[in-house]
Amino acid sequence: MLSRIMGRKKKTGTVPVYLNVYDLTPINGYAYWLGLGIYHSGVQVHGIEYAFGAHEHSATGIFEVEPKHCPGFTFRKSILIGRSDLGLNEVSEFMEKLAEEYSGNTYNLITRNCNHFCNDVCLRLTGKPIPRWVNRLARLGLFCNCVLPAGLNETKVRHVRAEDNKTAEKKRLTSHSSRSMSASNLQHISTRDRRQQKSRHSSSLQSSS
Repeated sequence: MLSRIMGRKKKTGTVPVYLNVYDLTPINGYAYWLGLGIYHSGVQVHGIEYAFGAHEHSATGIFEVEPKHCPGFTFRKSILIGRSDLGLNEVSEFMEKLAEEYSGNTYNLITRNCNHFCNDVCLRLTGKPIPRWVNRLARLGLFCNCVLPAGLNETKVRHVRAEDNKTAEKKRLTSHSSRSMSASNLQHISTRDRRQQKSRHSSSLQSSS
């Protein structure tokens, strides 16, 4: 699959391939105009955005999100990189194959980050790289690691999983609450029925006497 893509990457396709760029820090508001900044990016094709993040396991770090809505980041701009002639299924197969190369535990903020991934994908799909300013600070970091704080080695996979965990927890709480309410309602109905039965029994006794 990859060889097929590389073999026809110079052709002009009809499917647009976008690079969606996000701010990691508020200082980008100033640094952007200097050609610097700390950015996250994802590749959008066929209405799906693909990105790369870190985790501790050997499973892939590639994940999908709604275009321009990656959790935890502030969307800045979308850039048309080029066009591809791959259909939706072909892109899916391509990403599945690429997933083997981009495991979560190989992520590195300086040498193998989300922007490196996007550059690789754009080159393979369109034959064109992403703009140099998107990952410029990471390249500077190769010469001076102190340029980028270690705390910024953040993972969007963790963010997405955290959101999933919150959703799951919310569902559990909602379910528990529903069960509690149901039990309470049943208890209330049961108590009401006993009172009504007792009232009817008392009325019956009075009628007999």
